[in-house]
Amino acid sequence: MELKRVVVTGVGAISPLGNTASETWESVKNGKSGAGPITHFDSSLFKTHFACEVKDFDGRNYIDRKTCNKMDLYSQYAVVSAMEAVKDCAIDLEAADKNRIGVIYGVGIGGINTFEEEVGLNAIHAEEGPKYSPFFIPKMIADIAAGHISIMYGFRGPNFTTVSACASSSHALGTSLDLIRLGKADMILAGGAEAAIWPTGVGGFNAMHAISTRNDDPEHASRPFSGSRDGFVMGEGSACLVLEELEHAKARGAKIYGELAGSGMSADAYHITASHPEGLGAILVMKAALKDADMKPEDIDYINVHGTSTPVGDISEVKAIQQVFGQHAYDLNISSTKSMTGHLLGAAGAMEAFFSLMAVKEDIVPPTINHAEGDNDENIDYKLNFTFNQAQKRTVRAALSNTFGFGGHNACVIVKKYAE
Repeated sequence: MELKRVVVTGVGAISPLGNTASETWESVKNGKSGAGPITHFDSSLFKTHFACEVKDFDGRNYIDRKTCNKMDLYSQYAVVSAMEAVKDCAIDLEAADKNRIGVIYGVGIGGINTFEEEVGLNAIHAEEGPKYSPFFIPKMIADIAAGHISIMYGFRGPNFTTVSACASSSHALGTSLDLIRLGKADMILAGGAEAAIWPTGVGGFNAMHAISTRNDDPEHASRPFSGSRDGFVMGEGSACLVLEELEHAKARGAKIYGELAGSGMSADAYHITASHPEGLGAILVMKAALKDADMKPEDIDYINVHGTSTPVGDISEVKAIQQVFGQHAYDLNISSTKSMTGHLLGAAGAMEAFFSLMAVKEDIVPPTINHAEGDNDENIDYKLNFTFNQAQKRTVRAALSNTFGFGGHNACVIVKKYAE
């Protein structure tokens, strides 16, 4: 059968750099850091005292108080990003066939704050017996954000959550792409959400030595591909892309940001947390995405890399890019927007796909900030264009976005300019 084409007709985002998609994108283009001292809890006894938190957010400004109180923060972020995306896509909700509209969100951890609060309260009152909230489970579970969105709008199409650590929302995008291609939905709100900057989140990553401890200089702590990198910076937020079958979008006169051309999925089958040292899974997933999109390496102008700012991960991803793209690797732009947003964990794929989409739409590559002259790693080829410190204007015909998760889960998507 002939596969249907899929385009993006709406976007929404809430991030450490802004509480809307436009605010977030402007901050990214301008190389702004979202890092600062942790405010969600007292981190003074932890090794890391900073993160990339969402600022000035109150879910009750967007969602009625009663409903909001039943949501963990990660679900609030998810719902708010979806609300913006639905408004942006300008769908007529009265006329739409809601049986053909789905919601697929990627979440890596879920309601970790809700879990902490409920366990903590029950520890305090242990002698009195269990006192769990009736909303404990539905606030905590990772799938509930997609449920909240579908309930809010009455969308009865495919509805579930993809959970693959930091690759979660890239898997959501790839899965949504395939469902629409196969005619199983006309539109899908595909995105990701995470809110894990809480004691167990920070403490757990500290114990693994995975996150930066550059407490004296938070804004410059996320420094992908720099020799002095010492781990990623935790981030939070949500992003949503409205994916729509092309003819359906054209029939209603929708604006089109770009086309979701393909996706890839693979596994490292190597280690529970470390990437394959030679980037084997990353090589496989990028090749799979190119094949799925029926594109050649030379068709890609920009790669939004996973680029977490970890000592091992950055090296293996560069090796994989050089293996897949060969000489063309030196002609394309590479950047890690995690240098600005921090690592949004399960929401990273959707957020970075949004950035890749806007790079294609506006012909501008966002930077990798925080690289200082001479701060190099002998294992990284600096002849590659990492788009250090300043955005670069160039024609971006197509962009590839990489995400790699604990467990060896790899997923990437390709977005390209829309043409009839």
